[in-house]
Amino acid sequence: MELDDINSITVLGAGNMGHGIAEVAALAGYGVVLRDINEEFVQNGYDQIEWSLGKLAEKDQLSEEEADAALERVTPVVDLDEAVADADVVIEAVPEKMEIKKDVYGELEAAAPDHTVFATNTSSLSITELSEVTERPEQFCGMHFFNPPVRMPLVEVIAGAHTADETMDLVEDLAESMGKTPVRVRKDSPGFIVNRILVPLMNEAAWIVHDDVATVEEVDSTTKFDIGLPMGSFELADQVGIDVGYHVLEYMHEVLGDAYEPCPLLAEKVESENLGKKTGEGFYDYDDGGVDVPTDAAREDVKRRLLAVMANEVAALVEKDVADADAIDRAVMLGGGFPDGPAKMADDAGLATLVETLDELRDETGAERYEVVDYLRELAEADEGFHGGEGGDEKSDALDFDNLRVEIDDAVAHVVLDRPHRLNTISADLMDDLSDAIDALSDDDEVRAILLTGAGDRAFSAGADVTSMAGGGADPIPAVELSRKGQQTFGKLEECDKPVVVGIDGFCLGGGMELAACADLRIATERSELGQPEHNLGLLPGWGGTVRLQRIVGTGRAKEIIFTAERYDAETMADYGFLNRVVDNGDLEAEAMELAQSLAGGPPIAQRYTKRAMHRGWEDTEAGLEVEAQAFGILFTTDDLMEGVMAFSSDREPEFEGK
Repeated sequence: MELDDINSITVLGAGNMGHGIAEVAALAGYGVVLRDINEEFVQNGYDQIEWSLGKLAEKDQLSEEEADAALERVTPVVDLDEAVADADVVIEAVPEKMEIKKDVYGELEAAAPDHTVFATNTSSLSITELSEVTERPEQFCGMHFFNPPVRMPLVEVIAGAHTADETMDLVEDLAESMGKTPVRVRKDSPGFIVNRILVPLMNEAAWIVHDDVATVEEVDSTTKFDIGLPMGSFELADQVGIDVGYHVLEYMHEVLGDAYEPCPLLAEKVESENLGKKTGEGFYDYDDGGVDVPTDAAREDVKRRLLAVMANEVAALVEKDVADADAIDRAVMLGGGFPDGPAKMADDAGLATLVETLDELRDETGAERYEVVDYLRELAEADEGFHGGEGGDEKSDALDFDNLRVEIDDAVAHVVLDRPHRLNTISADLMDDLSDAIDALSDDDEVRAILLTGAGDRAFSAGADVTSMAGGGADPIPAVELSRKGQQTFGKLEECDKPVVVGIDGFCLGGGMELAACADLRIATERSELGQPEHNLGLLPGWGGTVRLQRIVGTGRAKEIIFTAERYDAETMADYGFLNRVVDNGDLEAEAMELAQSLAGGPPIAQRYTKRAMHRGWEDTEAGLEVEAQAFGILFTTDDLMEGVMAFSSDREPEFEGK
């Protein structure tokens, strides 16, 4: 079966995951049958889809007509035979119990057409074991969406022992057609990728508290404000439900052994039914203020211990050929919201240091969870990392960054903010990469123009990565230095002698808009939203926005944008003068690159002095006019002037060389 052959999708289970997956499929244009065991369950799921689509329309993320059309594609059904009669793909999302799922597949095998592909949304259970209930194990795989499916971009596509390559290819294509990013899990292993990292991390956090090494607050401060995760370990456990992670851990313990022994602290919470936010109390008391993670209680020993455990899990997945380091990093960033992947974090911390930490803990406790995986020890002894570090020429190495992609083509350097899992938010590390990239491109004579965009179609940049920058408590000095760092980095882009174009698709907010303000020209899609929301946080734009924005749109408009802290659509920002052009949603890359290439064909020396004169003129009119006059004289001595005159006389396009 090919992707084009898929017309009808049946989703079994109308709970949170089931109705979310059904909504995603309907939005992608598929006919969807939503099935559950009784009318109440399936109707509730259908109602939730209707509510969610209404919210998306209310927020202008789709039109009323698109919402209505998506809802019309969903048919609620109770009878299983009716639900799967015409199904090309069945996605099962029933409760996460092996016996329940096996019972479902026994009935499904008898009812579904022979060509139907089965995909289970299990988050940890064996794909192989489930597939063997059916008579089509080669047409069976895992398709693990993340909660909530409408918002989360990742889908883990998991192979069972019998899954055909054609089935994996088909389901990956299906996920992409739904607007998701599939990551292939090559072998069936408990927890797959994301939960195999997150659940042992939660368990280790619990052991740290159970053994009186640190407090809940210290662990969460470390994970949230030092490591930079979206939530503290215990905060996340409470949010998801302590029982959910605990049951996954129990399954890992059963299949993988004592290295995954659940911490007694987790068992106590489950037994007392203090399961987190949903019960009002977990590691935090939600009837008494809820989560309050201190920003200044991080501990280096806790960080090293957590990173060591994550590194060991990464090594186990790579060693067993479940996934490579790149896939692991991509999955955990997309599915867990990590600022960097766990393999990258481990490389940065130093594998030798982490192996030493694990060895010390193994000697102290005797616990099997600290037994170093052979592959991790081999890398450490060879002084290597998960991502290697060798190869490449000097120029490509200079343009190799963790948070950016840089591609040079036809004299245009295309710089992509590459943190789509965090809406391309700006971290301190991204600023360092951007600063180095601007330096390298400014010195590269082959580069004549720079195009700056954001990865994905959700955001150019949604602003500062507040979570990763929130440490420091009440001390103002780090905040002052952070402001200066952003001002200096963005200032480099503004002062670059080469024309700079920014292409905006999606959110361009806060620090993202301040970065865009440093470009010479800005082009955006119709769906883009721009704004300076800092006043909503009790802040002000701190990376040059108070100065640059008023230069572009005028003082009155700048005050309106900053004081109201509202989001503005692209057409409005074009009317205000911030955007030079608004294009159709699918045309940004082509239009922005065409504009950058046209500027790259311009006269480099004239462009350089034009920018300098205009920038100096903002500060001091007389000084700007003096720069203009001196530059005018210099340009009369250039070969570019002669080329321009000759091209004009010959009615041809000039070929400027910057001489």
